Amino acid sequence: MNASDYLAHDAVGLAQLIARREVSAAEVLEAALAQSERVNGKLNAIVLSMADEARPTVREGTPPGPLGGVPFLMKDIGAQVKGVPTSAGSRLLKDKVAAADSAIVTAYRRAGLVIFGKTNTPEFGLEPVTEPELFGPSRNPWNLERTPGGSSGGSAAAVAAGIVPAAHASDGGGSIRIPASCCGLFGMKPSRGRVSFAPLDEGWGGLSIQNVVTRSVRDGAALLDAVSHPVAGDPYWAPPPAQSFIASAGRDPGVLRIGFTTAALVSESLDPECAQAVRDAAALCERLGHQVEEANLPGDAAAASAAAGVIVAANIAAVLDAEGARRGSPVGEGEIEALTAGVYERGKQIAAPAYIHAIQAAHAYGRSVAPFFERYDVLLLSTLGRPPVPLGWLRGDPPDMHGYNRRLFDFMPNTQAFNLTGAPAMTVPLAWSGDGLPIGVQFVGRPADEATLFSLAGQLERAQPWAAKRPAGL
Repeated sequence: MNASDYLAHDAVGLAQLIARREVSAAEVLEAALAQSERVNGKLNAIVLSMADEARPTVREGTPPGPLGGVPFLMKDIGAQVKGVPTSAGSRLLKDKVAAADSAIVTAYRRAGLVIFGKTNTPEFGLEPVTEPELFGPSRNPWNLERTPGGSSGGSAAAVAAGIVPAAHASDGGGSIRIPASCCGLFGMKPSRGRVSFAPLDEGWGGLSIQNVVTRSVRDGAALLDAVSHPVAGDPYWAPPPAQSFIASAGRDPGVLRIGFTTAALVSESLDPECAQAVRDAAALCERLGHQVEEANLPGDAAAASAAAGVIVAANIAAVLDAEGARRGSPVGEGEIEALTAGVYERGKQIAAPAYIHAIQAAHAYGRSVAPFFERYDVLLLSTLGRPPVPLGWLRGDPPDMHGYNRRLFDFMPNTQAFNLTGAPAMTVPLAWSGDGLPIGVQFVGRPADEATLFSLAGQLERAQPWAAKRPAGL
């Protein structure tokens, strides 16, 4: 299978070729490895190769499953792959080998995916850029001096560069939507409880959820179908959809009531190109027959964001304390990055009542937002506050932690809100900046209603296709 043939197909398309025996799973894997060899040195998207483990799985034939033989990459945090480390982008965990597969990895294998590597992530997934000290920065295929976003930046860079058509990702404050937006991809953050974290506990007090970044809508739907099954012992789960998500992606959504805003929920304003992308998307939706009007989202997103900061810091402290207890010595200076150390120190100071108040504030924000979705089916707003920023911009050069939070939310003002509500939210690559960088547009649905979003995404993809847009010069 040559490179152009490989790049021409999404995951569903590759699975169909393999099932029809037009190409073997082994040939497809070698095409993925060849593409990785061509571009990963420039991107630093893949930080751990599992080629030696992957090749034997396709040597004797095609793994069974609806996506049998499709090459795949796992983000190096959260999901455990038996026999290989999960570093979470940290020196602290770089040699910590998983004893068993996580439930999501088991589901991916059951679907027939061939896992051949792990992708870069910021330390403990704490940033919307991917620049860990352990592995170094990942780069955006559209402009190698720009970030691919984070924390699933390695996965997004790999998909945008054609190494794989889809890759695992996770989202605790925007970490699926942010890199998908930066890299010109489709990214769906599912509803809270849709995807199991087993055998681990819920991520960041219920803020985090796992899924994928993809080029095509149908890949995003097919891969969520593969993993959206509760596991015994899960603390909660989302109700099952009436039909498969891939069926929803091919279904006309009918006439939707869409409220849009060009607001930045937790910063002063959007970059003008991001605001224009929202207005253009609203006009496109209106041309497609939807009822579209400007609307305000209720609730205090800034206060809710502050609550999220408490939840994340406390969870980081719990993780690091547990690691210290496991090995019999506390985590020391130099074992984690300065930013992580600051979050850790903050987390250790958070008392139990303060943590409960933060959880209650998150839930209260969800209740304040809920009436919006009695009037509207979908909220439309910008995914990011600005197009992909230069490498090093967030921390500053020289480092400027005093202005860090301002820059952080200037870049990602609109994603964390929907981790707090638990609602599904997707970014769709409908716009590009004047200098050729992707700009994602975000759509939010009712809790547990990914189906409506997939139907709308499929319609948008048919009306304004993006598959032909590829980064040049890699």
